[in-house]
Amino acid sequence: MMGAMLAMGYALLFLLLVQVHPFFRTPGARVVSLAFLLKLVAGTGLWYIYTYVHTDRATADIYRYFDDGNIMFGALHAHPLDYLRMLTGIGNDQVRFDVNYYQVMHNWYRQYEGNLYNDAHTMIRFNAFVRLFSFGHYHVHTVFASAFSVVGLVALYRAFAPLLAGHGAGLVLASFLLPSVVFWASGVIKEALLLFGLGLFLLGAFRLVAGQVRSMAVLLAPFALVLLFFLKFYVLLSLIPALAAYAWCRRTGDRRPLLKFAITYATCTLLALNSTLIYPGFNVFEVLWVKQRDFIGMAEAAEAGSLVDVPRLDARPLTFLKLAPHALYMTFLSPMVHGLHGALGLMSAVENIALLIVLGLAWRWRRPWPHVDRTLLLLCTGYCATLALVIGWTTPVIGALVRYRVPLLPFLVIAALCLADPQRIPWPAWYRRLTRPA
Repeated sequence: MMGAMLAMGYALLFLLLVQVHPFFRTPGARVVSLAFLLKLVAGTGLWYIYTYVHTDRATADIYRYFDDGNIMFGALHAHPLDYLRMLTGIGNDQVRFDVNYYQVMHNWYRQYEGNLYNDAHTMIRFNAFVRLFSFGHYHVHTVFASAFSVVGLVALYRAFAPLLAGHGAGLVLASFLLPSVVFWASGVIKEALLLFGLGLFLLGAFRLVAGQVRSMAVLLAPFALVLLFFLKFYVLLSLIPALAAYAWCRRTGDRRPLLKFAITYATCTLLALNSTLIYPGFNVFEVLWVKQRDFIGMAEAAEAGSLVDVPRLDARPLTFLKLAPHALYMTFLSPMVHGLHGALGLMSAVENIALLIVLGLAWRWRRPWPHVDRTLLLLCTGYCATLALVIGWTTPVIGALVRYRVPLLPFLVIAALCLADPQRIPWPAWYRRLTRPA
C-alpha cells in the first residue's frame, strides 16, 4: 500500500509538471497527461505479466535490472563513494568493486559477452538512481520510466510538428498511441530510456540544423547522444547517416535530396567496409555476426518459445547483402507469421497488419509529389531501413524483435504522414478535438 501511494504521489507531481511547463504545450497538456496515464496502465500490466504469468524473476527484464540496482544502491549507506563511483562509472575499476558488487549482481556480466558495451549497466545504474526516491518500491520505478518515456515522445512530437503542418492528429498517433510503443516503453526496461534519449537527441539535432543554436534542446542533445551510445549503440548508428544526409539537404536548400542521401549512405557503407582501418580491432560486420551468434546461443539455452530458425551470418559483407531481404522480412513481417503465441503475440500481429493498412491509406490519400517533403521522407525511411536490417540480421526471437523495433515504429508512421495530404485523412471529429493543442 505504501508503494502504491508513493507511486501515485510521484505520478501526480509529473501531471502537475505537464500542466505548468511550456515544454508540454505543443502537443497539449491534455494529450500528454492521457499518454502518461496510458503508460502507467501499460507499465502496471507489464509488471503483472512478469509477476503472475511469467514468474521466473531471474529472467524477467523488469526485475533483473531492478534487483541489481538495489545491490548497487546498498553501497550508499556504508560506502557512499562506492555508490557514486558505480553510478557514474568513474573510478569503479578496482578489484573490490568486482568482488563486493558486480559479481553479486546477476546481470552486470553477461553469459554471452559480445564485443559491444553491456547496455545492462545503464539500466542497473538507472534503477540505482531511482532507488533514492522509491525507497525500494517497484511501482515508483514504473512511474519514473513512464515519465522519461513520455518526455522523449513529446520531444519527438515537437521535432516533427513544425515540418508536418496539419498533421497534428497523425503525429499524436505516431508519438503516443502505437500499441508497442505504449506497452514496451512503459516498464522498467531499456525501451523507456531509449525513447527518452532518441526524442531529445532528434529535437536538438533538428533545432541545430534549423540554426536555433541557443535552444535548450541543442544543449541537451549531447547528453541524449551519450545516453543512446551507452544504451543502444546500433539505434544511434542507424540514425546518424540519415541525419547527416538530412542536414546536408536542409543546409543546401533541399536540392536533389535523393542524390545526397545516396552519396551519404554510400560513404557510410564504404566506412563500414573499412572500419578496421579507421578503428583497429573494430569490424562492423564481425560485431553483428557475434551479436547474432550470441543471441542464438542465449535463446537456445533459455529455450525461448518464439525462437525461429534464421540463416546464420558470418563476417563477410556479401553474406549480409544476401540476407538483407530476409532481415527486412523478419523486422517488418515476421510478427504476423510467427507472432501468434498468446495475447502479446496477437497484439504484435494485429499492430503489424494495422501498420500495413496505414501505409496503404497514406498512399491512397497521398498529396501531389512536388508537395511531399522528400528530405524528411528519406530521413524516416533511411533510418527505418537501416535499423530494420540490423534488427533482422541479429534477432532470431520474435518476442525480442517486437520490442527492439519500438524506436522504429513512430518513424514508419511519420513517413506515411509525409506522403499523405492532411486534408484528405478522415479523422473522426472526437479524435480531432482530442488531439487539437489547447
